[in-house]
Amino acid sequence: MMTLFRILVAPLTLLYGCILYIRNLCYNKGILTETSFELPIINVGNLAFGGTGKTPHIEYLIQLLKPNNKVAVLSRGYKRKTIGYFFASNESTAAQIGDEPRQIKQKFKDEIDLAVSENRVIGVPNLLFDAPETDIILLDDAFQHRAIKAGLNILLTDYNNLFTQDYLTPSGTLREYRAGYKRADIIIVTKCNADLAEKEKQQIIAEIKPLAHQKVYFSYQKFSDLVHYYNNTILPIHEIKNTDLLLFSGIAKATSFENYLETNSNTIIDAWQFGDHHDFTIEEMEKLLAAFDANSSSNKIITSTEKDSMRLMTDEFKALLQNFPIYYLPLEIAFFENDKTNFNKQILNYVDQNKRSY
Repeated sequence: MMTLFRILVAPLTLLYGCILYIRNLCYNKGILTETSFELPIINVGNLAFGGTGKTPHIEYLIQLLKPNNKVAVLSRGYKRKTIGYFFASNESTAAQIGDEPRQIKQKFKDEIDLAVSENRVIGVPNLLFDAPETDIILLDDAFQHRAIKAGLNILLTDYNNLFTQDYLTPSGTLREYRAGYKRADIIIVTKCNADLAEKEKQQIIAEIKPLAHQKVYFSYQKFSDLVHYYNNTILPIHEIKNTDLLLFSGIAKATSFENYLETNSNTIIDAWQFGDHHDFTIEEMEKLLAAFDANSSSNKIITSTEKDSMRLMTDEFKALLQNFPIYYLPLEIAFFENDKTNFNKQILNYVDQNKRSY
């Protein structure tokens, strides 16, 4: 079936590929220019559409860098309701800056600065004007945004869907040709099994065929205890063994979220899946609550991802949901021990060598 689909959409894939080839050729030949800035800029992106773990990797970098640097994040702010450049405050909503940028800002608040802008070339100088003490900028999802030249490019690829095995959209999920990986300085294979064997790592590296200057690292996901949406009450994960869960999510790939909770809970009542960055409505939440109330269990909760909770923090949703046991599941990433040491060292060395002198 998939082979037939790829045959049917081959003309569209070819057309899209031709447009990409011409665009990248123009950048490679200098016909289209790349703008540089005199401070360290790290770009975290991917070749595929969504679901590789950009936000938790951005958060990892913030944790690594913020003790000795003033960190700023610049994102596109996908699916926000605003247009152009917007400098975030601790009170900014998902509608203003997007769900993932809001998650980052809420997590770190005044420890970082954050802004959103569709045009990163315009966004960087505006961000530096609003946050002049910035030492380093993290670009969220700008691997294809070649108008700005980052000092360090980090490419993420999902262990379960390596770019080497994927196809250009609409035949697959790639935004650009596999060869785009050559622009990366670091390649991170994300969402690995926590017990990934060294032999398999070497097989994946051989499949990726990194260039001489490229480093390949491996990361995996770590889930934390559940957190109530509105009062921040912690529900330890070990306490849901005898609890029934109604799940809902609006993310690109919900498999690991659902599998983890299924493993740790009593019963999954149901799992409602919406599209990535789904704009929830009151009517949808009312239907969700009705399904929750219809279940006869005396010990049950509603659970989503942290990213989903960002879109449900308005006064209207809070009035509807705050009296229900509704929790989100925090997620962070971790590197395997040797990878952690080497990755951290490479990032810190890059920042130290390129930091601005005031």
